[in-house]
Amino acid sequence: MKKVITYGTYDMLHFGHIRLLERAKALGDYLIVGVTSDDYDKTRGKINNQQSLNERIEAIRATGIADQIIIEEYEGQKIADIKKYNVDIFTVGSDWEGKFDYLNEYCKVIYLERTKGVSSSELRTIDRKLRIGFYGNNESRILNKYCNECQYVNGAEISGICTSDEDVRKEQGNIPLFDSFEELLSSSDAIYIISHPRDHYHDIKKALEAKCHVLVELPVALNENEVEELCNLAIKNDVILMPAMKTAYATAYNRMVLLIKAGRIGKVVSVDATCTSIRDVDARSSAFEGIWNSICAWGPTAMLPIFHILGTEYTKTSISSYFLDEASMFDQFTRIDFTYPGAVATLKAGRGVKSEGDLVVSGTEGYIYVPSPWWKTDYFEIRYENPENNRRYFYQLDGEGIRYELVEFIKEIRNGSVNTYISGDVAKSITRVIEQFYKKDINILR
Repeated sequence: MKKVITYGTYDMLHFGHIRLLERAKALGDYLIVGVTSDDYDKTRGKINNQQSLNERIEAIRATGIADQIIIEEYEGQKIADIKKYNVDIFTVGSDWEGKFDYLNEYCKVIYLERTKGVSSSELRTIDRKLRIGFYGNNESRILNKYCNECQYVNGAEISGICTSDEDVRKEQGNIPLFDSFEELLSSSDAIYIISHPRDHYHDIKKALEAKCHVLVELPVALNENEVEELCNLAIKNDVILMPAMKTAYATAYNRMVLLIKAGRIGKVVSVDATCTSIRDVDARSSAFEGIWNSICAWGPTAMLPIFHILGTEYTKTSISSYFLDEASMFDQFTRIDFTYPGAVATLKAGRGVKSEGDLVVSGTEGYIYVPSPWWKTDYFEIRYENPENNRRYFYQLDGEGIRYELVEFIKEIRNGSVNTYISGDVAKSITRVIEQFYKKDINILR
């Protein structure tokens, strides 16, 4: 029996895919189809898959062409599979011609001409085409990153930018510039907002009333009731309101949370998250108009693993802050202690105070250590009493997770789904804590 093997992502299975599979099957008696996993696709720069791995496998199975379906999970697996399954022929589309010649050492390699005029990438781009506008001031580094990452997202078309930030206007000079938020909204299907947190409520409300989808940096607002109102308005106008936080979309972060939930370190009794920076903050100045303070800039990021791991049903909080400018509520440093039934958590957020930005999750059987900067990590460790049992995990992270977030935003708009990476409960709980800070229910460090 002559065995043939081929590989692909097979996202949005179309006639071109099916035709290629039929021609691969005709080369022998038994066809093995390797479907590439999402994680491996990310290492190859493919982030725009519309369908999950299971959906793609089921689509292949439904054709009835494959005799066997396997999952491709790592670089170099093709050689291992050819040996394992005693493959006679490896085949793939002609757009890869020459790329897999090294496999001739193990079996015959055949490149098949692809069906012209059919492309999954083109289908995704057409299906997901979305005009995204960008709005914000005083956070030029972040705004520039989001604009730059759009080029990697199929279907994302930047409609324009509205900002007074000269650094952004200079770097993004090839993108249309708008003088008013209203003009930008009228030219956009969706909007990314990174205005000052005190302006979020009004900016988001204006966008939702214009029936624009909204991607907004946390906190969504500074009042929990306002967050609830905005969520209801989004539902009423049939648009997506999605909290933005790149860390939530990083593969390493998500795998870490899953391992914790699976009990790999036993019962979690403590979560300690630290996020600090001194960039963009002049410690000698009291003019902080428009600049995000520590609780808003770093607080949501540091709260994310606490709420994802321990949940949002804490029983007590204690906030301690050091203010450089108490009148403007600009905290250079804030520490928040959470008490849960059977567990505790601590976050340190600083914008003007520097500390080691790591994440430690302590359990009854071991602990997880994520080195600084943990919020954009591609690596973490599980450590045990016996060092021989320690494990290290590495995952691809492109664009600090921003491009993955943008892909998910477009996917949610297309599917009309509710965000699963940052739930409404998490977004509201983050606002609840920040609201406590602004009510000055805190210990002021003098």
